[in-house]
Amino acid sequence: MPPLLSVERLTKTFAGLAALQDVSFALEQGGIFGLIGPNGAGKTTLLAVLAGALRPTAGRIVFEGRDRTGAPAFAAVRHGIVRTHQVPRPFRTLSVLDNVEVGLRFGRGKAPVAGAGPAMQILERVGLAPHARAAAGTLSVGDQKRLELARAVAARPSLLLCDEICSGLTAAETDNVLRLLKEIRQAGTTILYVEHDLKAIMAVCDRVIVMDHGQKLAEGTPAEVQRDPAVIEAYIGGKVGTAEAAGTAGAAGTEGIAGTAGAAGAAAGTDGTDGTDGTAGRDGAAGTGDA
Repeated sequence: MPPLLSVERLTKTFAGLAALQDVSFALEQGGIFGLIGPNGAGKTTLLAVLAGALRPTAGRIVFEGRDRTGAPAFAAVRHGIVRTHQVPRPFRTLSVLDNVEVGLRFGRGKAPVAGAGPAMQILERVGLAPHARAAAGTLSVGDQKRLELARAVAARPSLLLCDEICSGLTAAETDNVLRLLKEIRQAGTTILYVEHDLKAIMAVCDRVIVMDHGQKLAEGTPAEVQRDPAVIEAYIGGKVGTAEAAGTAGAAGTEGIAGTAGAAGAAAGTDGTDGTDGTAGRDGAAGTGDA
């Protein structure tokens, strides 16, 4: 069976500087794939290009067997590629329920029958049903993150791009979001999940792609990635086995990577070159960004 998504030598430059350079990978149907890397690695830029918010400078995107390179955001959503954002972008003056309705009405395929039933079911699934009539802008950050996920799911994606959906959440809130991601995967949606919290990544992902300085550094199972010397070096600096790395990376590099990622996660969305995504999410006409 061909992969759901094939990315071939994808490149994105800004004023001659490469935020992405010759990135290639493939995602099989029905998995959760982690996308990790230090700040400035190009993770959010990659999601923005896949979602149609940014046009690639070079390379090719093949989705469900068709070339979707350069498709605008509204077309990407109609094709089944939907994203969430690092910083929640609800339609702040609309109700929580209406935010989900936007995803339902402008998502993939034919919109469900009119009425609040489908939207309420999604809100119940993410635990936001009690806030259905509240203005989205009044929600806490944690609840706005869940609303991002609810609105994206409402668009009926084949591929869900999650950008740091757990950043800034409590441990309990993170556990709830990870449970939701597993449920979404079980329902048949493939997920590409960017996160600085490596504990979360390792808990839910089938495979992990590692980026550094706009290039793919490594790819493998969570266990393989944790042991990869190049990955450990990218996160903690210094060569593996040197005094600089000793006592930090541990035998397999697990603690070293996790500890560094924890600090990096505190930056919450300040992804260096990834910050070029800025206003790009506003192109997501199907409820994936501000109007």
